[in-house]
Amino acid sequence: MKIIIQIKYRFPKCSHENYNKKYKGWQASNHLKGLKVVIIMDDDYLALLDRAKTSLPETIKNHERFKVPEPDILQEGKITVIRNFSAIVDALRRDPEHLLHYLLRELGTPGNIEGQRLVLKAKITSAQINDRIQGYIDTFVLCSECGRPDTRIIKDGRTLVLECDACGAHRPVNVRRSSRDDFAIREGSVYEIMVEDVGRKGDGIAKLDKYVVYVPGTAKGAKLKVKIQKISGNVAFAVPTQDPVSPQ
Repeated sequence: MKIIIQIKYRFPKCSHENYNKKYKGWQASNHLKGLKVVIIMDDDYLALLDRAKTSLPETIKNHERFKVPEPDILQEGKITVIRNFSAIVDALRRDPEHLLHYLLRELGTPGNIEGQRLVLKAKITSAQINDRIQGYIDTFVLCSECGRPDTRIIKDGRTLVLECDACGAHRPVNVRRSSRDDFAIREGSVYEIMVEDVGRKGDGIAKLDKYVVYVPGTAKGAKLKVKIQKISGNVAFAVPTQDPVSPQ
């Protein structure tokens, strides 16, 4: 079976008198000279389609199948475990540590990766986790122009840029500002905390708004006043004190 190509030529609209002057003695061969018509057998045509399909970029073929697994959450007392954290990271095609630090900052809790799981040292609801993961996707994964996830993060000087492999668009990564960012602790100030957990090295771990505070020589459940000695990002190191709490 062959593919039949039919070519039609339409003359411009004109009066009968002008038509006779312009097209008298017209021959199709004069106007179609040099035009090549190729008749392709079905098998050859399908083979060309297969070649074209295999040469398509992987991002174009697979973007419709982008789906992030629903977080599989397990509550163990005051501990929250995302059991399929590794599967979520694989779907997003991002560095596990990058997503980890984002979630810890946004949720204001310490945590760590254990194999395929993410262990958060606080009781976090499913709604909170889903909201933060969606925020990560909107900020660090989806292209703002075509909406596809076929992106990668590159660094341009001090600026993180999200570059899309599908449409070529690029934009600076703008991390949304959290209301928690308004609170800031100061070195030398005294705060009252409650130790919620004990780390591997025996230091007490407490939360103070968006900060994780490490206090040596304390037990889980202890309530005490501490003086901040050092701050590194959202992590602070403190020691117990009897000084009065500093005014906010």
